[in-house]
Amino acid sequence: MSGGAGADVAGARGVLTRGTGTGAGGGARVAAWDALRGVAVGLVILRHAWPAVFPGAGVVGVVMFFALSGHLITGLLVDEASATGRVDLRRFWWRRVRRLVPALLAFVAVFVLVTLTIDPLADVGDRATLPRTVAVALTYTANLPYVGLVGVSPAIYHLWTLATEEQFYLVWPFVVLLAVRARRTVTGLVVAGGVALALTAATVLWFRDAPDAAYPLPTSWLVCFVVGGLARVTQDRWARAATGRVAVVAAAVLLAALSVVDVRGHAATYLVAAPAVSVATVVLVHAGRRHVHLPRWLAPLVALGTVSYAAYLWNYPLTMWLRPELGVWAGPVGAVASVAAATVSWWLVERPVREHGRRRDAAVARR
Repeated sequence: MSGGAGADVAGARGVLTRGTGTGAGGGARVAAWDALRGVAVGLVILRHAWPAVFPGAGVVGVVMFFALSGHLITGLLVDEASATGRVDLRRFWWRRVRRLVPALLAFVAVFVLVTLTIDPLADVGDRATLPRTVAVALTYTANLPYVGLVGVSPAIYHLWTLATEEQFYLVWPFVVLLAVRARRTVTGLVVAGGVALALTAATVLWFRDAPDAAYPLPTSWLVCFVVGGLARVTQDRWARAATGRVAVVAAAVLLAALSVVDVRGHAATYLVAAPAVSVATVVLVHAGRRHVHLPRWLAPLVALGTVSYAAYLWNYPLTMWLRPELGVWAGPVGAVASVAAATVSWWLVERPVREHGRRRDAAVARR
């Protein structure tokens, strides 16, 4: 996303505004959280459309997705582990696959078709790298050094965030389960946060001569997920002042301010800006718990959040494909085209798969 990460929000409780569906886990989605996703993917789109005006918007949008994923996924895991003493990993991972893979497969299929026919990035040899590009996209390895972004199309650079999300889904359930079973949930996640911060510091130290080289690596962003997870397990301890009007305004101002400054290429990107954006995001997430309904004028933002995963998938490659022909207009045109592509993906791919999965889960529950 820079981000479609955070796409699966199953289990978010509350009433969703009409037309956006429910989470894959059967719980209704909170409209305010969909609006937050809309803000996050909107910032990423702004970065791709007008990079000189919104140089930091991509980082802010991606970190918002990471923190939101940490919060929501931790909630699912903690609730299940607390109630049953275990986590059905097979069920958890299958739901992630069911939510995320169909849209990715559709994207890759169109990517292959466009590359083999039109080949808009012929000058960088996209056809020659197509097999490796497809392999990296489908194996969620775009964020691994010497593997993900070597010898692949530059139009899939953004998939490093999806790889980071998937790796989080693989590891995090074990961390949460151990913490819950030890009856030290908060302590366990605090320790996880310390480990994540240490890994981030080690990564920054390793790339101290070229901090931007650490940008796609998973260890650079682990702390963002943990901040979201900690916010979830401590949500009942948050003072009202932490989610009051002053805190919400301060969080929004921070996100807006960091969106218009260049926060990439510095050690502070990972050690300061990312944690700060994560905290600002969870402030808005907690405040959003009280707003399961939103005014009608925010409906477009909620709708954008609903299709944010596919919008993130399509925005960067569409912008790249259009750039040779449209130049500076590639970003704005790509923004419109990516929302259109995301809407098609939602109605023809994601929503039917989600509805089928929901019916299947209901049938299993009845049995």
